Amino acid sequence: MKNSLLKYKTLVFDCDGVILNSNKIKTEAFYQSALAYGEQAAQALVEYHVANGGVSRYKKFAYFLDEIVPTLAPKVSEPSLDELLERYAEIVLHGLLSCEVAEGLEELRSKTPNTNWLIVSGGDQEELRHVFSKRGLDKYFDGGIFGSPDTKDQILEREIDNSNIEHPALFLGDSKYDYLASAGAGIDFIFISGWSEFEDFNMYFLDKKIKCMDSVCKISI
Repeated sequence: MKNSLLKYKTLVFDCDGVILNSNKIKTEAFYQSALAYGEQAAQALVEYHVANGGVSRYKKFAYFLDEIVPTLAPKVSEPSLDELLERYAEIVLHGLLSCEVAEGLEELRSKTPNTNWLIVSGGDQEELRHVFSKRGLDKYFDGGIFGSPDTKDQILEREIDNSNIEHPALFLGDSKYDYLASAGAGIDFIFISGWSEFEDFNMYFLDKKIKCMDSVCKISI
């Protein structure tokens, strides 16, 4: 990796599992939020969530109500989608405000003063901006902090179109979707493995010539 980061005009970071050690917080929040529909349905949502890392909560809960509940909890009709989202947000916000932050961000930022930094996450955009402001992390991301309900594909396309993301660009993510979104946008990719819930990443990236690193602090200039 030595000397490679300085060629990029833009660095795009996922949030959960890359900047914040929050994947397990969100997994538990999905389980707890859905538990009113029964343990089997809640566990099925967790499995769907883990298999679709990086996809927004809005799509995951919609899938839960449309596909999982009719099969595993057909007689249960509450909580509603809005209530599920509200409960999930309450649990997650507490965790995001207290979870571990990736080491080395300040040093990496100081070594890339001319590089535009963005967050592009599946997390709720307003929630992300609140958390990053509260934790003093927003100062690093001069290119902005973006999240759902827009998808990562939509965000990347929009920010490229308005020249906020300039090529060459690099995406640092921890999910299959992060990789696919970056590839679709013509952005280089590094997989950050340390906090990821993508268990088969080694096999998945084996033939794709993708660098895998434990954390962003391991990236050298």
